[in-house]
Amino acid sequence: MTDVAGKTIDVAVFGAGRIGKIHASNLARQPGVRLKYVVDVNRDAAAALAAQFGAQVADVDGAMGDASVGATVICSSTDTHAGLILQSAAQKKHVFCEKPVDLTLERARACADAVAKAGVVCMIGFQRRFDPTFAALKARLDAGEIGTPEMLVVTSRDPGAPPVEYIKHSGGIFKDMLIHDFDIFRWILDDEADTLHATGSCLSDPAIADAGDIDSTAVTIRTKHGRLCQINTARRAAYGYDQRFEVLGSDGMLQAGNVRPTQVTAYSKTAVSSDVPEHFFLERYRAAYALEIAHFFEAITQGKPVRTTVADGMKALELAEAATLSWREGRAVKLNEAL
Repeated sequence: MTDVAGKTIDVAVFGAGRIGKIHASNLARQPGVRLKYVVDVNRDAAAALAAQFGAQVADVDGAMGDASVGATVICSSTDTHAGLILQSAAQKKHVFCEKPVDLTLERARACADAVAKAGVVCMIGFQRRFDPTFAALKARLDAGEIGTPEMLVVTSRDPGAPPVEYIKHSGGIFKDMLIHDFDIFRWILDDEADTLHATGSCLSDPAIADAGDIDSTAVTIRTKHGRLCQINTARRAAYGYDQRFEVLGSDGMLQAGNVRPTQVTAYSKTAVSSDVPEHFFLERYRAAYALEIAHFFEAITQGKPVRTTVADGMKALELAEAATLSWREGRAVKLNEAL
């Protein structure tokens, strides 16, 4: 896979944590793509990942200043996303960035303006759109299998909360966790929110409440076309990573269920049992991560638009802002209130 000039695409990965490792591994499998630099404040982590793929360790300026680098893959902490997007655009480098674009709409809009002016590809990592099961449901929905979609119900639960130190700097559950579910809402219903009501509690660890956040939420959205969406989320599900949704339409319903390690079901005199869901997002979305990074480089080389744009990132962030406002003030909000 090469760029429009037929040259190998050199890539710099920012962030050598768990998601950085996933993306580095997947991009290293792309023909015509070379991981040239790994950048991380933890030099040991950067060195270990770089050694695995024959790359070099660099700092931000070194990687950004190398004109041979054609694309950046941003997997670092959220507070670095906007700055790295802006630097990438200034250097005319294509950008893949994990969600969210930023924790503020103002900075997210600045990123959108910068990549548009630079004319570079900017893709946001909403990997759930690339999940084979979710994508199959979307294709069948778009084909009219259940008529007009009227209601979406999303269940999104993690097996456990991240460290409280992470939560303190995450921007809150609506921006950190539900931003994926807000993107699913827009993608599946192909509609925009008119009003949103969010409520939440802290049920698993009082330290999360002490950090100013919650771990369980219920969100109801009414769209501009009158459709309804309910999203329930929790940071603790003892049985694994619970990711599923259903769409009710005028002529039927489509459901997308969990992925399990195996599809074996055991039947006995006393019970019918199967595997619990995959334990965490790295396993659950293994295929989706590979497909989305392949799509990013295909968009670069073939001049096609990406499926998850910086505009999608902004829309999801708008919903997260509205949910945060609704939760804090205990009322439904119109979407323009959060803008």
